[in-house]
Amino acid sequence: MPAVLNDLEQRILDYMVRYLRTRTYQPSIREIGEEFGIKSTKTVSEHLKALARKGYLERDPSRSRGVRILGVDLNPDTVSVPCYAGLPHPDARRRTDGIETTFSLDRRIAGARGCFFVRTRGDEFAALGIGSGDLLLVEPADALPDSDEALRADGALVMVANGSGAELYRCSHAAGETILIPAGGGEPIRVEDGVRLRVTGRVVAIHRRLDGAPLPRSATTH
Repeated sequence: MPAVLNDLEQRILDYMVRYLRTRTYQPSIREIGEEFGIKSTKTVSEHLKALARKGYLERDPSRSRGVRILGVDLNPDTVSVPCYAGLPHPDARRRTDGIETTFSLDRRIAGARGCFFVRTRGDEFAALGIGSGDLLLVEPADALPDSDEALRADGALVMVANGSGAELYRCSHAAGETILIPAGGGEPIRVEDGVRLRVTGRVVAIHRRLDGAPLPRSATTH
């Protein structure tokens, strides 16, 4: 599996994928620099060298747009969705931590931009009927109107940041209160108690293989 990218490398790669999907050719070094406010073409070239060194690109230095992206489905009707082994860290700067593979999904199924899968482990969410190996499709916080909207639907599954990462909660409403029930067990949280919550995502779909086949692995990016 290719090495983990830093935040800027990941954003450059995502930009190149989007550009190629819509135009069928790669952006120039100068266009990449303009997109990210990088004035030096040498600096952009260094970022591309890092992406190539980490296994995401192949470069032909003799051509101005001589870059080939590796392992990405470039069909304009699909989007590459990363899959995390467990709930990802809520800090955007660490968003590549824990990615174990990616899937190409029809855009109409993938949901909001930035959606990702979480592969569950063991029976941590068994109380919700979610089994080991199930894939939870999560809509990220920046795709939600606001935290209140995410918590409004009874039974909604939401990711909430804690001190070391994130936890999954089920929303319940009773007597005018919104109560968050930890999916992995524990004491409920009453939102009306003045608890300040940072909702980082909302589960919008669950994918489950019925034949027990193992999760495929790939070296693609999102």
